[in-house]
Amino acid sequence: MHTGSVGVLSILLSPSTILLSADLNMASILQKLITPLFSGPPELPRNKVTVVGVGQVGMACAVSILLRELTDELALVDVMEDKLKGEMMDLQHGSLLLCDGKLPHRGGDGWGPSAGGGEPAEPRPEKRQHLQTHRPSDRQIQPQLHHHRVDVLTYVTWKLSGLPKHRVIGSGTNLDSARFRFLMAEKLGIHPSSFNGWILGEHGDTSVPVWSGTNVAGVNLQTLNPEIGTENDEENWTETHKMVVDSAYEVIRLKGYTNWAIGLSVADLTESLIRNMSRIHPVSTMVQGMYGISDALPCVLNGGGVASVVNMTLTEDEVSQLQESASTLWDIQKDLQDV
Repeated sequence: MHTGSVGVLSILLSPSTILLSADLNMASILQKLITPLFSGPPELPRNKVTVVGVGQVGMACAVSILLRELTDELALVDVMEDKLKGEMMDLQHGSLLLCDGKLPHRGGDGWGPSAGGGEPAEPRPEKRQHLQTHRPSDRQIQPQLHHHRVDVLTYVTWKLSGLPKHRVIGSGTNLDSARFRFLMAEKLGIHPSSFNGWILGEHGDTSVPVWSGTNVAGVNLQTLNPEIGTENDEENWTETHKMVVDSAYEVIRLKGYTNWAIGLSVADLTESLIRNMSRIHPVSTMVQGMYGISDALPCVLNGGGVASVVNMTLTEDEVSQLQESASTLWDIQKDLQDV
């Protein structure tokens, strides 16, 4: 029985083998090397990430996403054609060295991408001017981005895109919280993952450290030092939050811009979304009514976007600081209501 099966198999293969060898005489190298088994369109990617703007931050996001193997397809978009092509080629040339070897490609299909890639940041930029400067390119690109099913992380994007609120997500204070955890853990002599703490509100100067929730292995630091984070704290832990606020400006002073930390932070958010992880991140979302604000709050992120918001037990002082932070952002956003 076993011998007979092998004999039948050899008979079935023999004709195709003869035909193939005859065709190879006139075939190209590709035809000689590869034998297609079926024809038809290639399998579509299961997910796609588009990075708009190939400046320092955009490329840090792209590299971070590639190294964490988060997407089946990565597209790069920018109005600076030469830089876009150069960055794409540079990544493609290193594709063999990536874990999955995915090739980034130029995004577009004939539409005009966003401007502003690659410009170094200035220390403490005036946010109103920054937003107004970028509005024309935002207007140009958002309808096209919506068509290409790409979410961009700004208030203006939500206003222009027509997407539901839970699918337009700003990076919020995800990076601020990472900096906070690093700096606090460094002072405590432990790994950053072993310190739990949150920065909420605005990404920047008026961000709010939630001292009431800081803990290590479930041990609340405020129970050990009721004055932690206040002006009466003899240990001056509030200096750590000041370092969080100033750290970006210090990096900008030293190297001219920040990019790697925010790139890693964006990849962190991307992972929760693409892998449907339901992890909690302090991101900006248009959730209204919580603490009387619409700002960066701890949100559960999964494949659908912002699934829910965590109801934190904040102190009255922390709520007041959050409301003040939200007011700062509203002073900027109210000038964009005509978008």
